Amino acid sequence: MAMRGNGLALSGIHHWFGATQALDAITLRVEPGELIALLGPSGCGKTTLLQIIAGFLQPSTGEVLLDGYRVEHIPANRRRIGMVFQNYALFPHLNVFENVAYGLKARKKPAPAVKAKVAEMLALVKMGHLADRLPGQLSGGQQQRVALARALAIEPGLVLLDEPFSALDKNLRLDMQIEIKSLLKGYGVTSIMVTHDQEEALSMADRIVVMNRGRIEQVGTPDALYDRPATLFVNQFIGHANFLNGTLTAPDRVMLQAGIAIALAEPASLPVGAPVLVSIRPENIALADPATPGALAGSVRLTLPLGAADVIEAALPGGETVKIHRTRSPASRPVAAGTSFGLVITDPTGIGLFALPASPPA
Repeated sequence: MAMRGNGLALSGIHHWFGATQALDAITLRVEPGELIALLGPSGCGKTTLLQIIAGFLQPSTGEVLLDGYRVEHIPANRRRIGMVFQNYALFPHLNVFENVAYGLKARKKPAPAVKAKVAEMLALVKMGHLADRLPGQLSGGQQQRVALARALAIEPGLVLLDEPFSALDKNLRLDMQIEIKSLLKGYGVTSIMVTHDQEEALSMADRIVVMNRGRIEQVGTPDALYDRPATLFVNQFIGHANFLNGTLTAPDRVMLQAGIAIALAEPASLPVGAPVLVSIRPENIALADPATPGALAGSVRLTLPLGAADVIEAALPGGETVKIHRTRSPASRPVAAGTSFGLVITDPTGIGLFALPASPPA
């Protein structure tokens, strides 16, 4: 595979809109050919950061470097950056061929070169047979492929995707995620995707940049962020988790408010005696016999069947609740509300520990 992508480095990026600070000390390095997701809630600064990388905004302070060259003062149309917008932004009066050719013609490429490159791009996204169609005659997935072909036609070193799957039906999203990731990785281009959808980020990205209130909370691979979140915010935002109150009674032991002690896989960095919030993923809790030593006593409140799995919510004696993710099998039996069970932690390496905040997470 030919590597076509630029390396990107952001150093000390700050940005203000009037008195409002949108970005605070953003520093990030993206390797050539990497696919990065900027993930965070609405208003966290991810779209502002994407616009600064694209050249639509200049940062208030800081540096943007492509392959080591500063570009923050270079106009967007001179940065060799392809853009796939949230609504695809295809020209409705131009057919598929003309939409893909637009950027090439704007760069004064000769007609034979334009024709050859458009044909290559349409073949890449499997849209050659629809070259004469107008955007209004295409499905959402087809429009997305045309938008990607247009972005790649100018041979960019960097492709930016702004919420690329938000306009698609849920049933189509996974297929398109697989297809677009395969295209981007196969083409060897560096890619940065903005999304607020954690599942989208986890499935697409080589690394995820989790943002909150204009700052980077953590950067890592999907597995690292899920298994070893560095902050409570990341733990809450990536995947699902149960949060239980407890006290650290030894470097590797917590007494839960629910009345049992649990062992930690590694010693905690917090002082013994500190009140803590214990994070346990739903898939790391299993139902067991109530008499099982060390099990949390609980009773089932309700069960949500989700196709291949059930999510069971159980109430603990002190009033706290936990969710259990149980993979369904032919031997699975429905669990009736009110049934008493013991709840056991199946993987202590999946336990997260955080200093108790002023108010527990919602």
